[in-house]
Parts: sequence; structure tokens; C-alpha cells
Amino acid sequence: MTRARRELISLEATPYYHCVSRCVRRAFLCGNDQYSNQNFDHRRQWILDRLKQLTDVFAIQIAAYAIMSNHYHVIVRINHDQALEWSDHEVVNRWCQLFNGAVIADRWKSGEPLTKAEEIVVKSLIGTWRQRLYDLGWFMRCLNEHIARFANQEDGCKGRFWEGRYKSQALLDERALLTCMTYVDLNPIRASLAKTPESSNFTSIQERIKAFAQPKSTQKRQSKKLPKLYISHLMEFGGNEATKKPENSIPFHADDYIALVDWTGRAIRDDKRGSIPKSLPSVFERLNMTPEDWLKAVKSASHRYGLAKGPIARLKQYAQRLGKQWIRGQSYCKVFYQFAPD
Repeated sequence: MTRARRELISLEATPYYHCVSRCVRRAFLCGNDQYSNQNFDHRRQWILDRLKQLTDVFAIQIAAYAIMSNHYHVIVRINHDQALEWSDHEVVNRWCQLFNGAVIADRWKSGEPLTKAEEIVVKSLIGTWRQRLYDLGWFMRCLNEHIARFANQEDGCKGRFWEGRYKSQALLDERALLTCMTYVDLNPIRASLAKTPESSNFTSIQERIKAFAQPKSTQKRQSKKLPKLYISHLMEFGGNEATKKPENSIPFHADDYIALVDWTGRAIRDDKRGSIPKSLPSVFERLNMTPEDWLKAVKSASHRYGLAKGPIARLKQYAQRLGKQWIRGQSYCKVFYQFAPD
């Protein structure tokens, strides 16, 4: 029996989740349709614009994304604490950016006197909206329904645009997060749609590289408070030092990650013995991984794992939280984490 998506999310286990949505019948409804000879690339910009809008409303951050011709990937971080810190007025303002607020909430917002019963109703509404603003299901619903509505309107038809419910995968540790981010950012290269990360359109790695390569004159004009790789809708990299790491940031250095994606992309494209360069990103030492193990993990990042990816002990804990006896992919995780430190 299919379980509700909210029952597969455990913020106690991890705030990071990898989500995938595919177009119905995997048709090229966001790219170049070879059967109708129509091009729908502009719809990929719709998805990106909507992602940017939703990150300004929800307490959910984007770590990586890739928008392909017939599907998209997005890795998110759910910031539960941020949502709890919002004032009631901020919750109402954020919710009303996407939905029509209730009349009674509008009265409360304008300062109109309310009865005690009405105040209770308003508080209940705000509590519900606050929970939804850090709910992954509501985030994906606001993304997919919006795109489907616009696409069907453009096509002059009704029915499904997306294949079904989005798929989600919990990322239980830094290895799982970094592997999945690299897999997502390299999607166009693996599909032979791009040769380099910087030419991979509609990916987070392309945005990060462009920001990294900004001329110094442009960087000087930016606020001194903003890091070099600041992109409003993408999570920042915090570096390796926990004491210096900003809260809610990716626990790696940005330049190390860009080098890792570039190295992995070249190794995957070569896909031959002896093609691995001698110069290796320093992140391998931190993760205690061999280059060969890393490449195997990235190549199989999507289909060898089930609801979650991480060390066996954390997989079992995650399964217990969900009330499940077993999660698919444990045998491969044993191999992937066999040399990982405890």
C-alpha cells in the first residue's frame, strides 16, 4: 500500500532530501519533442523561476538542481527552526504570496478587533500555514501543480503533466549529500547533453561556476557581507571547519566541490581504465574514499538506493522512525561505507 509522502520524511534523521519528478510517459515535455518537432525548452525556465520563488517563501533551501528535458532533480534542505522563528505576521505574509488568505486572517492582519473564538481560529490557521511552509510535500505540490497548469494551458489540454508523485530520497550523512549533489549536477554530462559543468544549462553547478568566475570588479561592487559564491536561491558552502561553518550551509568548501564535480565529470565521460587524473580533489581524504569507489557511487546514485542513502546504522534508525523493517539498498551501502570512519 502506498504511504503518504509526509510519513517518509523524518527531520530527526536528516534535513536533506533528493526529489525527482518525471513528465508523463517520460515524454519530452520540457525539451525538444522528436515526434511533434516542437521545442519546449522555455518550460525549463518556468521550473527554475518557480524554484526561486518558492525558496523565498518556504523554509526550504536548495543545495543542487538539474532540469532536464523530461524530468528534474532537486536536493533540498528543510529548515524547520527557521519556520519556527517566523512571527505570525511573517507566516501570513509568506503564505499569501502563494495562496489567497482566509478572510478572518485578513481581518486579523489589518488589526481589526476579533472575538476570542475568532482569535483561536486565526491562531490555528497560522499554525497550519507555518507547518506547511516547511513541509516538503507542500513545496513540491506548489512547484509541480504550478508548472502542470501552465503547460496544459499552453497545450490547450487537460490531464497529467507529471508521471505521478515525486520520488524522494533521504540523505543521511555528508557522503550521501555530496554524492547525490554531484550526481545531480552531472546529469547533462551523463546524458551527453553537455561536455563540461559550466556548459550544463539549467543546473546549480553552472550557476555556481558563473558566480565563482565573476570578475573582481563585479565582486567589489557586491556587499561585503555576501560571500563570493552567494546565490540567493542556492545554499552556501560553509567549508570544512565546523567552528567557522555558517549555520544551514553545505559542509564543504565551494572550490573543492567545483573541482570535484569537474574531476568526476571528466572521469565519467572517459569511462576507461587509467583515465583517472593523478590530481585528486582533497575531499577524498576527508571522506576516506578511493576515486574508484567515488565514481561507482556517483554512477549508481539514483537506482541502487531506495528511500534513503547513508551508513547502515543510520539506515536502520531511519527505517525504525518510519515504522519499516527494511530499506532497499542496504547491501550496496555496506560496500560504499565499508571504509568510512565511525
